[in-house]
Amino acid sequence: MKLFKSHFWYNKSQRNGIFLLAILIIILQIFIFVDVFADDEKIDTNKPELIAFQKQIDSLKAIEVENSKSKVYPFNPNYITDYRGAQLGLSLEEIDRLLTYRKTNKFVNSKEEFQKVTKISDSLLNKISPYFKFPDWVVKQNQKSSKYNVSSSAVEKSYKKKAVKISSTDINKATAEDFQSINGVGPSFSKRIIKYRSKLQGFSFEDQLYEVWGLEKEVADKVLAIFKIDEKPIIEKVNINTIEFKQLLKNPYIDYELCKKIFDYRDEVAELQNLSQLTNIEGFPLELYDRIVLYLEAK
Repeated sequence: MKLFKSHFWYNKSQRNGIFLLAILIIILQIFIFVDVFADDEKIDTNKPELIAFQKQIDSLKAIEVENSKSKVYPFNPNYITDYRGAQLGLSLEEIDRLLTYRKTNKFVNSKEEFQKVTKISDSLLNKISPYFKFPDWVVKQNQKSSKYNVSSSAVEKSYKKKAVKISSTDINKATAEDFQSINGVGPSFSKRIIKYRSKLQGFSFEDQLYEVWGLEKEVADKVLAIFKIDEKPIIEKVNINTIEFKQLLKNPYIDYELCKKIFDYRDEVAELQNLSQLTNIEGFPLELYDRIVLYLEAK
């Protein structure tokens, strides 16, 4: 009872103040209640500002979607793995055909060869071939072949050969006359083959024949159908740690730029313990590693 009566101990002025405060609180609550349940104001979505803002949002969404897609960067199709092939849309059978072909130490040097080996569809080839990146020497070779291309029928007409007894079917022992027994190989090309063979100190891989300047792939295929590597050549190797700059440049697969990178790397590491360290050099042509090391050793 004392608690109830204590509220009336305030004087009249204080009680009026309390009542006025209560009225203000009630009015404020009414405004909040009415505002919450009032109908939402309709927004004109055709306003230029809103349209421009929406376009910006759509543009950012499109960029995000594009970034979320897996990008395809230029690559050498000779080194496609199972995972990479699946990403590109190749079936397991198509990937296996390529891997089986590569196990023979052969390379595909054009998109046409890639399709011939893998047997992929034209649509898939057109989709992924723009990203093929072949070594510069392969590109130059293809350009030269195109420039000096001669139709097969013309070759057959120009070089109709009589049956000739071949002295050896070993490509490293065959003579110029032996090579000329192949339709499409005349005196000029046979000399080029012999000259390039001497530069290489002998063919270590059969597909090195495709590197002979101006020799068509179709003609080279005919040569390799008869001539094989029966015995690997004995190549004179030089120590990568003591070789001089000019001497290293004589390596048929090393140009001036690569030679400089190798010497810079050798100075950096002081001494190469293993030839595989060459692959640590930035920009080193991995597809030529097995050819370059034919002439080198690390001691």
